[in-house]
Amino acid sequence: MAEPTVTVTNNETGKTGELPLIKGTMGPPGIDIRKLGSQMGAFTYDPGFMSTASCRSAITYIDGEAGVLLYRGYPIEQLAEHSNFLEVSYLLLYGELPNEQEMEDFNSIILSHTMIHEGLRRFYTGFRHDAHPMAIMVGVVGALSAFYHDSTDVADPVHRAISAHRLIAKMPTIAADSYKYSIGQPFMYPQNSLGYVENFLRMMFAIPSTPFEINPIAVQALELIFILHADHEQNASTSTVRLASSSGANPFASVAAGIACLWGPAHGGANEAVIHMLEEIEDPKQIAKFVARAKDKNDSYRLMGFGHRIYKNYDPRAKIIRQMCHSLLREQGSENQPLFEIAMELERIALEDDYFQARKLYPNVDFYSGIILRALGIPLNMFTVIFAIARTAGWIAQWMEMMEDEEQRIGRPRQVYIGEAKRDYPRRQE
Repeated sequence: MAEPTVTVTNNETGKTGELPLIKGTMGPPGIDIRKLGSQMGAFTYDPGFMSTASCRSAITYIDGEAGVLLYRGYPIEQLAEHSNFLEVSYLLLYGELPNEQEMEDFNSIILSHTMIHEGLRRFYTGFRHDAHPMAIMVGVVGALSAFYHDSTDVADPVHRAISAHRLIAKMPTIAADSYKYSIGQPFMYPQNSLGYVENFLRMMFAIPSTPFEINPIAVQALELIFILHADHEQNASTSTVRLASSSGANPFASVAAGIACLWGPAHGGANEAVIHMLEEIEDPKQIAKFVARAKDKNDSYRLMGFGHRIYKNYDPRAKIIRQMCHSLLREQGSENQPLFEIAMELERIALEDDYFQARKLYPNVDFYSGIILRALGIPLNMFTVIFAIARTAGWIAQWMEMMEDEEQRIGRPRQVYIGEAKRDYPRRQE
């Protein structure tokens, strides 16, 4: 049976070509355009790459219309209910859920890499005391390559595995140290008798002079946030990691590039923007006014946490995290409850409004994750850092997959040139 193709005609030149269709396990096929330039004398034009697949990947599948998210084929709902972050990390890295022995070995490996080089800790003192934690993260993660030369050969599978484990293990330590430095408190060393999430919370909030008690509901909530944010297909930061890696850059530098991209407010800063919005609304009675502003085409105001570039249905992660919001705030009975009440009423009004329904502007994961992080006592400038810890698992899984891809090439997008045509340098009058 002949391979399926698409016939393309360049109306300007009259050239016609056959481009093969590439079918995946699920989802729409891709048109292989690699020979488009040589056959047709033309390139595709796709700002934001919304209709362009940059790679084949077996890691994450999203069906935006149906509201489906799968990690290695497993529905996110099942992983959120039954798994934990390190098990999900293993799944993303190696393609299968670990058995008991594999999980035990993986836990042991991660624990062996949780500390960071003492020289790297002195690196923090070079930052201003009020530096944004994401600025510190970009610098410190990039500097890992200056301290761990034994795992920067990207052509060596052993080096790749070691650097993958190091990044997943050290990211919580680097993140907690970024916070501690910004508030002038002493760094807390990791404690390997604790789990991954417990360890991070302790390094964030404990001080040497006082015993620290870990709230199991807080652990459960943060574990859930980590799982839901572990990977999300070829988003901006993941694409940045892949693009940087395509040049042969070491994984520490590539992940630092991903962190820099994640820092952008249109990507990793959305949950922080949700908190600002809820605080601005201030009272459930004010919601109608803000909804009216969002619907007014002459007003630039927009409601944060609604809609998604990929999901045209209810974000499956939002459904899961909404339940955790209820559990955490009910357990706490804290001052964060008013924000949650505003969020619930805003969600109700928006979902019943024809304007939002017609545009499929459903609440996304950022709508609730910011409320949870706020309830856990995590400051606003650390919200994106939390995102970076979780997404490191996906970045590294994508990087490892790319390193084994025989079709991998250095990223080099083309352009449609709209500048001046060729012209001669003007002769000056003598």
